Amino acid sequence: MGRAVEVTRTELSAGELRALAAKTGDGDVVRRLLAIALILEGHSREAAARLNGMDRQTLRDWVHRYNSDGVLGLTSRLSTGRPAALNEAQMEELRALVLAGPDPARHKVIRWRCADLRDEIAARWSVTLHVRTVGKLLRRLGMTRLQPRPYHPKKDAAAQEEFKKNSLAW
Repeated sequence: MGRAVEVTRTELSAGELRALAAKTGDGDVVRRLLAIALILEGHSREAAARLNGMDRQTLRDWVHRYNSDGVLGLTSRLSTGRPAALNEAQMEELRALVLAGPDPARHKVIRWRCADLRDEIAARWSVTLHVRTVGKLLRRLGMTRLQPRPYHPKKDAAAQEEFKKNSLAW
């Protein structure tokens, strides 16, 4: 087994680390500070880790971060997350596509569903998405997944009005 990692920063003593932990509101940082304070008091790395609910290797990683960055190195780093599937220009093009509606001859549908939009996104930008992700994209654009009632592209409004006038119900 190798040598234990030593705490090389000496600007704060174990008592000062404990006082700082008492003032800190983040529980994860408190545990890390107290573990390092135990190491400075002479406890073994395994005992310090066990008393603070972490593994010995995890404490080793925190000691490395404390040695390089000080107390600020003990804060949790947030991940930026996964990049967006579509960029802003593609999102605007998607908005225009949804507002214009599908071309029945080309798209073979009379209204957009999320599944149809998913297929169109894959064809245009080679991006494979889940149907629910398409719904999330629509919500981000300020749109809803609800669709208006479809109408037949060959409907005759004048014939409908004529039928209403001549019908017994009207």
